[in-house]
Amino acid sequence: MILKFVIVCALLLFIEFYSYQAFRALIKLRWVLISYQVISLLILFFIIYSFSQIERSVGQTKQFMTATGLMLLVYVPKIVLTLFMFSEDIFRIGASIVNYFVYNVPKKEMMPERRKFVSQIALGLAAVPFLSLIYGIFEGKYNFKVIKQTVFFPDLPDAFDGFKITQISDVHSGSFDNPDKINYAIDLINAQESDLILFTGDIVNTHAKEMHPWLETFKRIKNYKYGKFSVLGNHDYGEYVTWPSEKEKKENFEEIKSLYGQIGFELLLNEHRYIQKGDDKIALIGVENWGKDFAKYGDVDKASQNVSQEDFKVVMSHDPTHWEYVIKNHPKNFHLTLSGHTHGMQFGIEIPGYFKWSLAQYMYKQWAGLYENASRYVYVNRGFGFHAYPGRVGIMPEITVIELKKGNNVA
Repeated sequence: MILKFVIVCALLLFIEFYSYQAFRALIKLRWVLISYQVISLLILFFIIYSFSQIERSVGQTKQFMTATGLMLLVYVPKIVLTLFMFSEDIFRIGASIVNYFVYNVPKKEMMPERRKFVSQIALGLAAVPFLSLIYGIFEGKYNFKVIKQTVFFPDLPDAFDGFKITQISDVHSGSFDNPDKINYAIDLINAQESDLILFTGDIVNTHAKEMHPWLETFKRIKNYKYGKFSVLGNHDYGEYVTWPSEKEKKENFEEIKSLYGQIGFELLLNEHRYIQKGDDKIALIGVENWGKDFAKYGDVDKASQNVSQEDFKVVMSHDPTHWEYVIKNHPKNFHLTLSGHTHGMQFGIEIPGYFKWSLAQYMYKQWAGLYENASRYVYVNRGFGFHAYPGRVGIMPEITVIELKKGNNVA
């Protein structure tokens, strides 16, 4: 533990030293440089203090989220500065060696001075993540996007050709701080002309009480002709805090499960329902949370018991690793799986149809959007809410509308 602390402190000092060099190369006013150092020190103390106040019995707090946002806002740009300034020092050291041994330049003159334009470029590039993170905190986290996706299946029952499903996921109600924005998002959900709505888990961060201020808001989600269904996400089990007793943990879990019913969703716990339209039907299969690096409560075999291989099947499973490791090659042929969980790390770059990148892709093979394997699909929703970092950059909160179409083409 002590060794880790020493390493972190050394790394922070390294970042602070080199980011300061960028400012010192351009700014000559002493009071400005001293102000920069004082502000940097105060921010660092606040971050350390905030993280030291984390209580396992409480979980995520507003102070924790503020500290996380401030840490990213300050240190991501400083890391950019450090990369530039440290690279320049490597160049300067190399140049000084050449000057001394090749050109016989005196020791006092052999080290080249810092180049002003390098600091200018570094500060210009560091401004990009700085401004992006500010935008993410104040605007991005509520910049809701409706993403429409058509998926084709040759064996889709005729009556369901054109059937539309709205999906929401990862609400994380304990993070919300703007009722007007959430009401706007509910209006967006209600504006979609879908037949069915599915909620793929994480209604809270940890505690059931987090959802209490938002119950009336989410009750506004309209009724759908073919129903409103949900499953649990990893945060719904209350496993990220230390509980005074197992009894309190269980009571919280039971209350979280009841929250879904209170906002009008039927919670499926490793079970299925048939959706009937005309003479045709599809199986809706809801599993509890199953994640490669998380608890594995989900049981798709139990959930699909008495569902035949020939039935058209839509699975709700919070974590997309369940699809990757269990569902995509399952002999029962699960046609479409709807997941969430990743949030796209709430940070990335997306140019629809051309480019998509996020740190999430190094942790999850399927992290945002539609993926296919042998004509079986998983759609990963980018999440409705936010967690830890109180913002979103590039990966916006999502309301998904999936249209099922009969055919062989893939859209």
